[in-house]
Amino acid sequence: MNEKILVADDDRNIAELLRLYLVKEGFTPILAADGEEAFHAFETEHPDLILLDLMMPKMDGRTVCEKIRKTSQVPIIMLTAKGEVYDRVLGLELGADDYVVKPFDAKEVIARIKAVLRRSAPAEEKKEGVYEFDNLRLDMSSYELRVKGKIVDAPPKELELLACLCSHPNRVYTRDQLLDEVWGFEYYGDSRTIDVHVKRLREKLEGASEQWQLKTVWGVGYKFEVKE
Repeated sequence: MNEKILVADDDRNIAELLRLYLVKEGFTPILAADGEEAFHAFETEHPDLILLDLMMPKMDGRTVCEKIRKTSQVPIIMLTAKGEVYDRVLGLELGADDYVVKPFDAKEVIARIKAVLRRSAPAEEKKEGVYEFDNLRLDMSSYELRVKGKIVDAPPKELELLACLCSHPNRVYTRDQLLDEVWGFEYYGDSRTIDVHVKRLREKLEGASEQWQLKTVWGVGYKFEVKE
């Protein structure tokens, strides 16, 4: 295994507990006690996954996440305070792959790390296909999205979600179905993850065509609606 896991948390007790569990599971932990240390470690150590506390001195987690996402799609799991729904949704909107609420069980964190790493497996393990509609081309063999002929940058999970919906135009998917199809059964988050990713996709696809749309089916889920 030996994947490098960056643990960014200013609480030494939490960081040390996670370090012990990570070593036990065969991971290589890297510890950072504040946001600046975390970003420096990201640049120099090239971790395979980052556990990122939202509230840290010098540079908070959301700033670190934003800076990392400018250059990298390395998996990020945000650590947030109990009950802070706004923080969890914000973390996902910034590009985090998952979140864990404090206080947490270290075993659950390890399970989530393994699940996120599985979901971030190389492209050859994932569904390949080309989907073409008016002003839209999605090539999953190269993870390339083109809107009106121009390449649009999007994280892998957004593209996989779009591919799932495009593969069956006009079919309604529930949020749970999309979680299973795109994130896998190991996913420990909730259906708000889908809402956040759809929102980001809509922003990228806005105004592209009147022939299709990412449509909300109230009380059920979503569909890629194509006009007959």
